[in-house]
Amino acid sequence: MFAILFLCSFLSSISSPVFSQTAGADGVRIRDDAPQRYTVKAGDTLWDISGHFLHSPWRWPSVWRKNPQIDNPHLIYPGDVLTLRDCDGRPCISLERGRNVVKISPEMRALPRREVITPLPMSVLEAFLREHRIVADAEPLNELAYVIAGDNKRLISGAGDPIFARVADSADVAALTSGAPLGIFRPGERYQDVAGQPLGRELIGIGEAALISRDGDVVKLSVQKAAQEVRNNDILLPLETRLQPQDMRPRVPQHDVAGHIVGVPGGVRFIGRLQVIAIDLGTEDGLQPGHVLRIDQQGERVVDPRTEELVKLPDETAGTLVVFRPYDKISYAIVMEATNTLAVGDAVRPPR
Repeated sequence: MFAILFLCSFLSSISSPVFSQTAGADGVRIRDDAPQRYTVKAGDTLWDISGHFLHSPWRWPSVWRKNPQIDNPHLIYPGDVLTLRDCDGRPCISLERGRNVVKISPEMRALPRREVITPLPMSVLEAFLREHRIVADAEPLNELAYVIAGDNKRLISGAGDPIFARVADSADVAALTSGAPLGIFRPGERYQDVAGQPLGRELIGIGEAALISRDGDVVKLSVQKAAQEVRNNDILLPLETRLQPQDMRPRVPQHDVAGHIVGVPGGVRFIGRLQVIAIDLGTEDGLQPGHVLRIDQQGERVVDPRTEELVKLPDETAGTLVVFRPYDKISYAIVMEATNTLAVGDAVRPPR
C-alpha cells in the first residue's frame, strides 16, 4: 500500500518545463531536470525514484494523486513506466503497467513474481541490524544470558557447533527458551550525547543460535550462523523484529527536535550517502521509523583578522537522514542525501 502511495505522490509532483519550479505553499519543489518519462528498474527505491523529480523526496504525500487505471494502484514494480502530464494545470504522473500474465494457447502461464519497490534500501538496513543493536545503559550486561563454554571445553565455536550458556536470574527465561532464534552479541561502543550523558551500549552481532535443551539455568544451543567466532562471555538475546517496508514511510516529525550525530558504527570517521549513523534522539523525543531529519554541518572556526577573536561560522545544511531503528535515547538512521562529507558532531533537526 505504501509503495504506490509514495510513488504516485512523488509522480504527481513531477514537473515539466511548463510547470513552475518554485516552491508552493506546502514547500514542494520540482526539479528543473525532472524527466518526462521514467522506467522503474530493479534496485530502485521509492526515495530514489522520487528524487528524480522532487528536490525534497519525502514531500510526496503533498502531491499524491491516484491512478485508477492501474489494476493494483498500491504497488510499484520494475518495468512500470511513469509518464509526466498535466492534470488541470498541475503536474501528475500516469503509471503504465504491462500485463503480468502471458497467453500461451491453450494454457495461461504466469510470469515470475516481481519484487515490489521498497521505500528505502531495506537490504542494507536489515543487514546492518543483524550485526548491531543497542541496549540501555541502565540494563546491566551481567544480567543477560551469556556463553559459558563450547562443546568439549572449546574456547571458541563456529557455525554448527554446540555451545552452553547460563541464564541469569533476571533474564527473560521464557523468551530465551521459546524456540525462537537467538542472537549472539558482544559488547561494543558506549554512546554519549554532546554533554557526556550516556545514551546506550552498542552490541555487535556475532551470529545466531537455536535452543537444544535446558537444565536449570544452563542451556545448550546450536550455533546456526556465525560472522565471527563465538567466545565465552558473549551475550544471548532474542532477535529484534524485522523491519517492515510499510513502517518506513519517510515523513517529517510533527514536533521540533534537535540533536547530533554521536557515532558511526564500525568506527568510520567521515560519513557519506547510505552510511548508517547513530543520533542522540530516540523514542523519548518522539522519533519513529521513517522520520526525516536534515543534517547541518558544523561551521568552521576562524580567526577574525581585526580582533583576532575565534569566530564560528554558521552551520550549513549538508544532508538528509531517515530514522529506521529508534531506541529510548538514541536511534540508528541512514544518510539518504549528502552534499558534503559529514562527521560526528554535526547537528540534526527537521527539514525546513
